[in-house]
Amino acid sequence: MFTIVWFRQDLRVSDNPALTQASKKGRVVPVYILDNVNPGKFELGGASKVWLHYSLEGLNKDLDGNLNLYTGDPLAILKKLIETTGATSVVWNRQYEPWAQARDKKIKETLLATGIEADSFNGSLLWEPWSNLKDDGTPYKVFTPFYRKGCMNAPEPRNPLPKPKTLDIEKRLSDSLSINDLKLIPKIRWDTDLIKPWTIGESGAKARLRNFLNTGIKNYKEGRNLPAKPFVSALSPHLHFGEISPNQMWHAARKLNIDSNVDHFCSELGWREFSNSLLHHNPTLPTENLNKKFDGFPWGTDKKKLIAWQKGQTGIPFVDAGMRELWQTGSMHNRVRMVVASFLVKNLLLDWRQGERWFWDTLFDADLANNSASWQWVAGCGADAAPYFRIFNPVTQGQKFDPEGEYVRKYIPEIANLPNKFLFNPWDAPAEILDKAQLKLGDTYPTPIVSLSTSRMSALRAFETLQGKN
Repeated sequence: MFTIVWFRQDLRVSDNPALTQASKKGRVVPVYILDNVNPGKFELGGASKVWLHYSLEGLNKDLDGNLNLYTGDPLAILKKLIETTGATSVVWNRQYEPWAQARDKKIKETLLATGIEADSFNGSLLWEPWSNLKDDGTPYKVFTPFYRKGCMNAPEPRNPLPKPKTLDIEKRLSDSLSINDLKLIPKIRWDTDLIKPWTIGESGAKARLRNFLNTGIKNYKEGRNLPAKPFVSALSPHLHFGEISPNQMWHAARKLNIDSNVDHFCSELGWREFSNSLLHHNPTLPTENLNKKFDGFPWGTDKKKLIAWQKGQTGIPFVDAGMRELWQTGSMHNRVRMVVASFLVKNLLLDWRQGERWFWDTLFDADLANNSASWQWVAGCGADAAPYFRIFNPVTQGQKFDPEGEYVRKYIPEIANLPNKFLFNPWDAPAEILDKAQLKLGDTYPTPIVSLSTSRMSALRAFETLQGKN
């Protein structure tokens, strides 16, 4: 008896509910399908495709080279595979993007109608997004009660499943594509340096978790705000592609002495749950303001400013360091993400969707729920959002969270010779200081594309136009 295991965002063999279930049924046909039909505008971005390529290599190795790869419409491909193999069941772990849920519902109904077993499982979240509701049956709109009252009073997340003891895998099928055939790697190899800091795959994810629990988590609550320090887990791309599960992370952390650092780390997993709940109950979250009052916001359209932001050439060092980190590593420190996002939507008055799209294409961990919910939070139009008048000052943020300038100097070497006093605001430095640092503003490093104080006032005036609107 053959069971097709359809891998998606669960590229691992341990704690994989669908794979575990298939192993109990008999012979397993492992399949990955690059869906280029259903996602539409949510097709994988460039950085995500690169990560996926190497993650599939790791999974294929763990399956002894027997992972079957296809590209196209999953329903048509699964039908053909059932016919070819004589499979009697198909199993998968759920995705929660609205487009994927609609696709999977259709696939499950079609398979069941033809007598094929079709089962799906939760392998990506601690709790199902539809299960955590307020007492009146409506979804939470504020994180703290969602997590403290909803999640923490819900049943404990299930314990991680071990790798199946017996896994009878069918040899790779003759019509399977190779990983290179999926064409996930760019023709111009900009990805080569990008992946150097990462060990992509399940084993790399587990090693990174172990290292974080042995070192970084001890200083996590406060240290996670310091972009130059190794106090963040850096697990988000591994988690997004399912090389590690949130259950594995949750229970590994909870086995430690429970203190404020462990609690804070688990609450960050809670934010991921909250974002998925928001997306489930608000399917237009990636494209429409949750707070409809913002539909009339007077966003600007200055493409030159957008490009300067994208390239890390705004002349605002803490912002530029973050955008360059993103370009060079496929990731960005969480504290800095908030600062660069605030700068885009408030100092530059550019639509949050412009930032969401850029992050979607350049982040390894581009996740539809997290990305859209986070951008709406910063813009002030989302659930439990930061008030619009809360505008991050990138100078004071840099001085507070990168006090020695290690982070900024790493990504903006052209200003590295500035003393700390002027590192985050070189435009205030006297001419002799600039000369000594061999820095010529407007030449070796840009002058600011906007005044922080003037643009802040412009943002507040723009926000005032929304007052009184429903």
